[in-house]
Amino acid sequence: MCFCYARGRPTQDRYTKSVVDFITKWNLRNFVLVGHSFGGTVIQKVAEQVPYRIKRLVFWDAFVLKDGESVADEFSPQMRQGFEQLRASSTDDTIMLPFPLFRDSFVNTATFEEAKWMYEGVTPEPAKPLFEKLDLKAFYSLSTPKSYVYFYRDNALPQREGYGWHTNMSKRLGQFRLIVGDGDHFTDTRTWPAMMVQKLYEASRD
Repeated sequence: MCFCYARGRPTQDRYTKSVVDFITKWNLRNFVLVGHSFGGTVIQKVAEQVPYRIKRLVFWDAFVLKDGESVADEFSPQMRQGFEQLRASSTDDTIMLPFPLFRDSFVNTATFEEAKWMYEGVTPEPAKPLFEKLDLKAFYSLSTPKSYVYFYRDNALPQREGYGWHTNMSKRLGQFRLIVGDGDHFTDTRTWPAMMVQKLYEASRD
């Protein structure tokens, strides 16, 4: 799983460096690297730097950007405008999701009580990395095996023509293993962890 901590003001490069540094510090090899949502962009860049160490990349409802794109380029015009407004209204260049947006788009299968409980842990996200365009030429030259895990009730990136997780993002991987599940963007990590583990295992196994 790609959990990133970057010292200083967060950027895509710092997110990537934090993961690469961890991998090299502990001399990790032959492992599966999982990226969820924005984390898909991070594992794309990490794979460019240490491809010989990675056994498989797993994208779980994750962004798979085209060369030269930013995450924001994959938002619908309405969604991008909303995020830009949230960014402009902050005092520290972050984006804080309002509860109604979080509830309908990220935890749409949760009960209201579960949604409120999960929202208590939501913090503002740095805005800049969402708008950084990435050079991904090296990523698209890699032969690393890849999987895509798609939860078909995930509404964080609405499924419509030219947008969404699968097949819009997944098809960019070329040959990949597809694993599907019944869930949304966040809820099942808290309420049904055994299912999450099973889907990631299916995506990761030989």
